[in-house]
Amino acid sequence: MRTTPTMLLLSSFLFAVIFALPATTHVARPNVQMDATQIIANIKLPSTPTIKKALKFARANMNDHTYNHVLRSWLTAQASLSHLPTSVQDGVDTEVLAVSAILHDLGWSNNSALISPTTRFEVNGADVAREFLKREGKGNWSERRIQLVWDAIALHTTRDINLYKEREVWLTSVGIVAELVGPEVAIETYGGERVAVKQEEWDGIAAVFPRKGLRDFFNGVMIGLCASKPDTTYQNFVGDYGDRYLANYSTEGKKTIDFLNANMLE
Repeated sequence: MRTTPTMLLLSSFLFAVIFALPATTHVARPNVQMDATQIIANIKLPSTPTIKKALKFARANMNDHTYNHVLRSWLTAQASLSHLPTSVQDGVDTEVLAVSAILHDLGWSNNSALISPTTRFEVNGADVAREFLKREGKGNWSERRIQLVWDAIALHTTRDINLYKEREVWLTSVGIVAELVGPEVAIETYGGERVAVKQEEWDGIAAVFPRKGLRDFFNGVMIGLCASKPDTTYQNFVGDYGDRYLANYSTEGKKTIDFLNANMLE
């Protein structure tokens, strides 16, 4: 094909336009997790549009006790991460960690429209968080990142599994457990290679998001789950609350061993 002066002029124009564009024009970033930061209770945290939306969603769908708990969990997880070796910190998706912690107890929501009568509260929360990210993620949330959030929430009470998952998954669990029992017991439970939040940080977080009445509230939630959807509690720790506190509740005959002994074929 013969090259004409017009074609040469057009080529030169396109070349100039393309190379005049900023580099970010054709670089797709997976997220914006550290473009901005915020300080809460003297803990440095990432701030992104999705995190802000997650905070708003949590506040709208949780009572004060649950909201304070999930915020303490996030701050505790982030504080712990900040003291871990760079070999652990490098590559951690702190936006995934934030959203996982903030939304992890949607299964306790005071909004009945979010509550599933047929799934464990952890799975219930994970499902609601996944739908939230599909709706509000605005294209920044790949299926992989959404799956990490789902896993972190669904497995946050299952330490003997989540410890072998991605760092975002076990860090979520670390933040939640350390917020409930304190740094010393959390270190004994998870190990100092995973728990590094300082006692003074933990105390400062509690000063901003008060803990008063947490134990009674937590017990009430667990007992309520046993009463309202017992089939989701027989094979996990929640059932222990039903056995201890509810007269008409029993895990007897409901455990995996009972099922297998009754049904396993020779």
